[in-house]
Formats: sequence, C-alpha cells, structure tokens
Amino acid sequence: MKYYLSSYKFGDKIDDLKRLIPKNNKIGHINNAQDCLGYDVERTRKSQEDQMGYLNSLGFESEPLDLRSYFYKTEALRDKISDLGALWVSGGNAFVLRMAMKLSGFDIIFQELKTRGDFLYAGYSAGICVLSKSLKAIDRVDDPKNFPYPEITRPIYKGLGVFDHAFMPHYDSNHFESEVIGKEIQRCIDNKWLFKALRDGEVIIIE
Repeated sequence: MKYYLSSYKFGDKIDDLKRLIPKNNKIGHINNAQDCLGYDVERTRKSQEDQMGYLNSLGFESEPLDLRSYFYKTEALRDKISDLGALWVSGGNAFVLRMAMKLSGFDIIFQELKTRGDFLYAGYSAGICVLSKSLKAIDRVDDPKNFPYPEITRPIYKGLGVFDHAFMPHYDSNHFESEVIGKEIQRCIDNKWLFKALRDGEVIIIE
C-alpha cells in the first residue's frame, strides 16, 4: 500500500498525489470522521462534495463510501473496496472514525489492503491519526466519548497499527485546533510518547 498523509485537506504536494493515482483510479471518499454528534450535516455533505470534486479534477474517479452502510456487512464492504484503487479518508473526530471502521469491519479489511502494492490510502487529520497504534495522544483534541452510533458506548483507543507514533496534525498552523495540539505535543514529550507533528500543508508520502 502507498500512503499520502496530509495534515489538512490536500496539502502542498498535489503533483505527488497525481503521480500516485493508481491504474484503477476509482477512489472511495470516507467521511465518517464527521458523523459526530453536534456536527452540521449540511456543511459535512458540502465538504465531501467539494473534496470529491477536487479529487476528480486531479484524475481520480471519486465516489462516497459511507461506512454506516456496511455496519455488520464486512463481506459487502470487502467486495466494494476490491473494486477501488484508492481511498480518501477525511478529517473530523478520529475516535468516531475508528468506531465506524470497527462496526463495518474496515479495520479487518485494512490489514488485507496493506499487502496490495497498487493501492493508495490518502487522507488528512483524523484520516491519518487512526493509522497509529494508539489514539491516546489525541484524546484532548478529539472527544473520545462522542458516540453517534448506539452500538458503541465506550471509546476505542486501538488504532490500525501502521505506525508506532501518534500523528499531531495542525501543529503551529492557522487552525482552530493548533493550540490544543501544542498542548498534546507537550503531553507526549512529558510521557515519552512517540509523535510526528505536521503543519498544515505538510504531507508524508510512503511508497
């Protein structure tokens, strides 16, 4: 699997993102990090539409992939993702996103996807935070007790396990979470937790 990991939105390496478009350019847009209680549904919908439109302008063929449609339907989700060449996982609340990944079986399917050299995982903020082994370092940025799905009433701290370190997006940036991210970074330092800070615009690419 290849990775395009941005702090915020698409970042400053658009030429690289275009270069990473796989032969199968179908990309599923996962927006479940914004399923949070209290979020503006219309604003969330518009944000997804805008991001999908931009992905299309780069050369992807995008479509929404709502994990809620696949709760307890892991085989159906596996079949759906097998038809795609990439995923774009947007920001929001990483804990909510992780819950949706659990209920849909995406976390299981992801372990299979990691072995595909022709598959691209791309996204930002919450979409990259869930790739860490643990979400404990960001539980003062994202509310771990925002429970939009009645099936889950306890936070899930276990991430997808790709990276030992936590991601700290929006560091030292013009973003409303930048200040609390700075406090989380200090907490990581105090507790000797591994972390990677990213300023908005910065992107990590792994091929």
